[in-house]
This record gives sequence, structure tokens and C-alpha cells, in this order.
Amino acid sequence: ESPCVNVCVIEADTGYCAGCYRTIAEIAGWAGMSSDQRRAIMAGLSERPRAGRRSTVASARGSCSSRR
Repeated sequence: ESPCVNVCVIEADTGYCAGCYRTIAEIAGWAGMSSDQRRAIMAGLSERPRAGRRSTVASARGSCSSRR
């Protein structure tokens, strides 16, 4: 239950990950969150501003420890 797509790049202009649109704090705390907390964050991801670089970082695959 994670929006992680292994594109772990935090956009300087938005503060969101280019792959999953979570903040650093959300990514770091993901494993310790309840299912309700995770669902609440995931429900709001589509409303977050995009930096427009997603297509350019699609090949920059990183490893993200929050993928569970």
C-alpha cells in the first residue's frame, strides 16, 4: 500500500517527490503510519502541484525504502 514508483527525486520548487508526490517527511514516516493515515495521504496526492519534470525523471530510478 504505497504510491512509490521508484522515482525518488524531491523537486526543489514543490518539495514533493517527482514519482509519488509525497514529502520527505511522508516518505520517511510511511512505514510507521497506520493504513488510515496512508490512505489519507494517497487521497490527496492528485491535488498536489506538479513540477512538470516527471517525464524527464522517469528513467532516473532510485531505491525508496518506503515501498512496502
